[in-house]
Amino acid sequence: MPVAVITGGSKGLGRALGAALAGRGWDLVLGARSEGALKATAGELGRRHGTRVVAVAGDVRDQAHRRALVAAADRLGGLDLLVSNASALGAEPLVRLEVLPLAGLREALETNVVAALALVQEALPLLRASAAGAVAVVSSDAAVEPYATWGGYGASKAALDQLAAVLAQEEPGLRVWAVDPGDMATGLYAAAVPDDPAPRPDPDTVVPAFLRLLDQRPAGGRYTAEALLGAGRRAER
Repeated sequence: MPVAVITGGSKGLGRALGAALAGRGWDLVLGARSEGALKATAGELGRRHGTRVVAVAGDVRDQAHRRALVAAADRLGGLDLLVSNASALGAEPLVRLEVLPLAGLREALETNVVAALALVQEALPLLRASAAGAVAVVSSDAAVEPYATWGGYGASKAALDQLAAVLAQEEPGLRVWAVDPGDMATGLYAAAVPDDPAPRPDPDTVVPAFLRLLDQRPAGGRYTAEALLGAGRRAER
Protein backbone atom coordinates (compact mmCIF):
# COMPACT_ATOMS: atom_id res chain seq x y z
CA MET A 1 0.00 0.00 0.00
CA PRO A 2 1.23 3.55 -0.65
CA VAL A 3 2.11 5.63 2.40
CA ALA A 4 1.54 9.34 3.03
CA VAL A 5 2.71 11.67 5.78
CA ILE A 6 0.37 14.61 6.40
CA THR A 7 1.21 17.39 8.84
CA GLY A 8 -1.68 19.28 10.37
CA GLY A 9 -3.61 16.05 9.91
CA SER A 10 -6.06 16.16 12.82
CA LYS A 11 -8.64 18.49 11.28
CA GLY A 12 -9.48 20.72 8.34
CA LEU A 13 -7.79 20.07 5.02
CA GLY A 14 -5.29 17.61 6.50
CA ARG A 15 -8.04 15.42 7.89
CA ALA A 16 -10.10 15.65 4.69
CA LEU A 17 -7.16 14.67 2.52
CA GLY A 18 -6.25 11.85 4.88
CA ALA A 19 -9.80 10.49 4.70
CA ALA A 20 -9.73 10.56 0.90
CA LEU A 21 -6.37 8.79 0.71
CA ALA A 22 -7.41 6.18 3.29
CA GLY A 23 -10.51 5.60 1.18
CA ARG A 24 -8.17 4.75 -1.69
CA GLY A 25 -6.25 2.26 0.43
CA TRP A 26 -3.35 4.44 1.51
CA ASP A 27 -1.64 3.97 4.86
CA LEU A 28 -1.15 7.23 6.72
CA VAL A 29 1.08 8.96 9.22
CA LEU A 30 -0.72 11.98 10.63
CA GLY A 31 1.01 14.70 12.59
CA ALA A 32 -0.48 17.54 14.66
CA ARG A 33 0.08 19.29 17.97
CA SER A 34 -3.24 18.31 19.59
CA GLU A 35 -2.73 14.71 20.68
CA GLY A 36 -6.37 14.06 21.61
CA ALA A 37 -7.85 15.30 18.34
CA LEU A 38 -5.09 13.59 16.35
CA LYS A 39 -5.62 10.19 17.94
CA ALA A 40 -9.37 10.49 17.46
CA THR A 41 -8.92 11.28 13.76
CA ALA A 42 -6.42 8.47 13.24
CA GLY A 43 -8.65 5.96 14.99
CA GLU A 44 -11.72 6.98 13.04
CA LEU A 45 -10.01 6.87 9.64
CA GLY A 46 -8.37 3.54 10.37
CA ARG A 47 -11.63 1.91 11.45
CA ARG A 48 -13.66 3.39 8.60
CA HIS A 49 -11.30 2.49 5.79
CA GLY A 50 -9.41 -0.51 7.14
CA THR A 51 -5.98 1.03 6.57
CA ARG A 52 -3.12 1.65 8.95
CA VAL A 53 -3.23 5.19 10.33
CA VAL A 54 -0.51 6.22 12.77
CA ALA A 55 -0.83 9.32 14.93
CA VAL A 56 2.40 11.14 15.80
CA ALA A 57 1.66 14.12 18.02
CA GLY A 58 4.09 17.01 18.17
CA ASP A 59 5.18 20.34 16.73
CA VAL A 60 6.58 20.22 13.21
CA ARG A 61 9.22 22.75 14.28
CA ASP A 62 10.69 20.08 16.57
CA GLN A 63 13.40 17.93 14.95
CA ALA A 64 12.49 14.92 17.09
CA HIS A 65 8.88 15.15 15.89
CA ARG A 66 9.94 15.32 12.23
CA ARG A 67 12.16 12.30 12.68
CA ALA A 68 9.31 10.43 14.35
CA LEU A 69 6.99 11.15 11.41
CA VAL A 70 9.49 9.78 8.89
CA ALA A 71 10.36 6.80 11.08
CA ALA A 72 6.68 5.91 11.35
CA ALA A 73 6.37 6.00 7.57
CA ASP A 74 9.44 3.79 7.24
CA ARG A 75 7.85 1.23 9.55
CA LEU A 76 4.77 1.22 7.34
CA GLY A 77 6.92 0.36 4.34
CA GLY A 78 8.24 3.65 2.94
CA LEU A 79 6.98 7.05 1.89
CA ASP A 80 5.21 7.96 -1.34
CA LEU A 81 3.67 11.32 -0.50
CA LEU A 82 4.63 14.07 1.93
CA VAL A 83 2.03 16.78 2.53
CA SER A 84 3.19 19.90 4.38
CA ASN A 85 -0.11 21.26 5.61
CA ALA A 86 0.70 22.48 9.14
CA SER A 87 0.64 26.27 9.20
CA ALA A 88 0.96 29.22 11.58
CA LEU A 89 -0.57 32.65 10.98
CA GLY A 90 1.88 34.81 12.87
CA ALA A 91 -0.92 36.67 14.65
CA GLU A 92 -4.46 35.68 15.67
CA PRO A 93 -6.43 37.55 14.49
CA LEU A 94 -4.31 38.90 11.66
CA VAL A 95 -2.99 42.45 11.94
CA ARG A 96 -1.37 45.07 9.75
CA LEU A 97 2.38 44.88 9.19
CA GLU A 98 2.97 48.00 11.26
CA VAL A 99 1.94 46.10 14.40
CA LEU A 100 2.76 42.51 13.40
CA PRO A 101 4.74 40.99 16.31
CA LEU A 102 8.15 39.98 15.04
CA ALA A 103 7.97 36.90 17.21
CA GLY A 104 4.78 35.97 15.35
CA LEU A 105 6.45 36.47 11.99
CA ARG A 106 9.31 34.24 13.10
CA GLU A 107 6.79 31.58 14.17
CA ALA A 108 5.09 31.70 10.77
CA LEU A 109 8.42 31.43 8.95
CA GLU A 110 9.66 28.65 11.22
CA THR A 111 6.45 26.63 10.86
CA ASN A 112 5.50 27.30 7.25
CA VAL A 113 8.95 27.42 5.67
CA VAL A 114 11.85 26.21 7.81
CA ALA A 115 10.06 23.21 9.30
CA ALA A 116 8.58 22.26 5.93
CA LEU A 117 12.04 22.18 4.36
CA ALA A 118 13.51 20.34 7.34
CA LEU A 119 10.84 17.66 7.02
CA VAL A 120 11.56 17.28 3.31
CA GLN A 121 15.25 16.88 4.10
CA GLU A 122 14.43 14.18 6.63
CA ALA A 123 12.09 12.39 4.22
CA LEU A 124 14.13 12.59 1.01
CA PRO A 125 15.77 9.15 1.25
CA LEU A 126 12.37 7.45 1.52
CA LEU A 127 10.79 9.66 -1.16
CA ARG A 128 13.63 8.96 -3.59
CA ALA A 129 13.23 5.23 -2.98
CA SER A 130 9.54 5.36 -3.93
CA ALA A 131 8.52 4.63 -7.49
CA ALA A 132 6.14 7.62 -7.32
CA GLY A 133 7.54 9.94 -4.67
CA ALA A 134 5.75 13.27 -4.36
CA VAL A 135 5.72 16.34 -2.14
CA ALA A 136 2.72 18.65 -1.84
CA VAL A 137 3.04 21.88 0.13
CA VAL A 138 -0.13 23.77 0.96
CA SER A 139 0.17 27.33 -0.27
CA SER A 140 -2.30 30.23 -0.26
CA ASP A 141 -3.55 32.96 -2.55
CA ALA A 142 -1.99 35.29 0.04
CA ALA A 143 1.38 34.15 -1.36
CA VAL A 144 0.70 35.98 -4.62
CA GLU A 145 -1.95 38.61 -3.74
CA PRO A 146 -1.32 41.60 -1.41
CA TYR A 147 -4.19 41.30 1.05
CA ALA A 148 -4.14 43.74 3.96
CA THR A 149 -3.27 42.04 7.28
CA TRP A 150 -2.08 38.87 5.51
CA GLY A 151 1.48 40.14 5.00
CA GLY A 152 3.39 37.90 7.39
CA TYR A 153 1.47 34.74 6.54
CA GLY A 154 1.56 35.54 2.82
CA ALA A 155 5.30 36.16 2.90
CA SER A 156 5.85 32.77 4.51
CA LYS A 157 3.73 31.03 1.90
CA ALA A 158 5.51 32.86 -0.92
CA ALA A 159 8.81 31.58 0.47
CA LEU A 160 7.35 28.08 0.67
CA ASP A 161 6.27 28.30 -2.98
CA GLN A 162 9.83 29.20 -3.99
CA LEU A 163 11.32 26.34 -1.99
CA ALA A 164 8.93 23.93 -3.69
CA ALA A 165 9.82 25.31 -7.13
CA VAL A 166 13.54 24.90 -6.51
CA LEU A 167 13.09 21.45 -5.00
CA ALA A 168 11.23 20.39 -8.15
CA GLN A 169 14.28 21.41 -10.20
CA GLU A 170 16.76 19.75 -7.87
CA GLU A 171 14.82 16.49 -7.49
CA PRO A 172 13.63 15.57 -11.01
CA GLY A 173 12.77 12.06 -9.87
CA LEU A 174 10.05 13.44 -7.58
CA ARG A 175 6.90 15.43 -8.19
CA VAL A 176 6.83 18.61 -6.10
CA TRP A 177 3.66 20.70 -6.08
CA ALA A 178 2.65 23.87 -4.27
CA VAL A 179 -1.13 23.80 -4.03
CA ASP A 180 -3.29 26.83 -3.32
CA PRO A 181 -6.58 25.39 -2.05
CA GLY A 182 -8.42 28.73 -2.06
CA ASP A 183 -10.93 29.82 0.56
CA MET A 184 -12.01 27.13 3.01
CA ALA A 185 -13.98 26.97 6.23
CA THR A 186 -11.16 25.99 8.59
CA GLY A 187 -10.10 26.75 12.11
CA LEU A 188 -7.08 28.57 10.71
CA TYR A 189 -9.24 30.99 8.76
CA ALA A 190 -11.58 31.50 11.70
CA ALA A 191 -8.58 32.41 13.86
CA ALA A 192 -7.25 34.74 11.16
CA VAL A 193 -10.48 36.66 10.57
CA PRO A 194 -12.89 35.77 13.39
CA ASP A 195 -15.47 38.43 12.48
CA ASP A 196 -15.90 37.39 8.83
CA PRO A 197 -19.47 36.08 8.45
CA ALA A 198 -19.14 35.03 4.80
CA PRO A 199 -19.71 31.30 4.20
CA ARG A 200 -16.76 29.35 2.84
CA PRO A 201 -16.44 25.91 1.23
CA ASP A 202 -15.73 22.84 3.29
CA PRO A 203 -12.17 21.45 2.90
CA ASP A 204 -13.66 18.27 1.41
CA THR A 205 -14.55 20.24 -1.71
CA VAL A 206 -10.92 20.91 -2.63
CA VAL A 207 -9.55 17.43 -1.92
CA PRO A 208 -10.35 16.26 -5.50
CA ALA A 209 -7.77 18.79 -6.71
CA PHE A 210 -5.04 17.03 -4.73
CA LEU A 211 -6.24 13.65 -5.95
CA ARG A 212 -6.08 14.89 -9.53
CA LEU A 213 -2.42 15.76 -9.04
CA LEU A 214 -1.72 12.28 -7.70
CA ASP A 215 -3.61 10.63 -10.55
CA GLN A 216 -2.17 12.71 -13.38
CA ARG A 217 1.26 13.53 -11.89
CA PRO A 218 1.85 16.77 -13.82
CA ALA A 219 5.20 18.52 -13.71
CA GLY A 220 6.20 20.19 -10.48
CA GLY A 221 4.90 23.70 -10.03
CA ARG A 222 2.29 25.89 -8.38
CA TYR A 223 -1.34 24.84 -8.88
CA THR A 224 -4.63 26.25 -7.65
CA ALA A 225 -7.47 23.98 -6.66
CA GLU A 226 -9.80 26.13 -8.74
CA ALA A 227 -7.79 25.54 -11.91
CA LEU A 228 -7.35 21.83 -11.23
CA LEU A 229 -11.04 21.29 -10.54
CA GLY A 230 -12.04 23.44 -13.52
CA ALA A 231 -9.82 21.37 -15.81
CA GLY A 232 -11.30 18.21 -14.40
CA ARG A 233 -14.86 19.36 -14.92
CA ARG A 234 -14.13 20.38 -18.51
CA ALA A 235 -12.54 16.98 -19.20
CA GLU A 236 -15.56 15.16 -17.80
CA ARG A 237 -18.08 16.89 -20.07
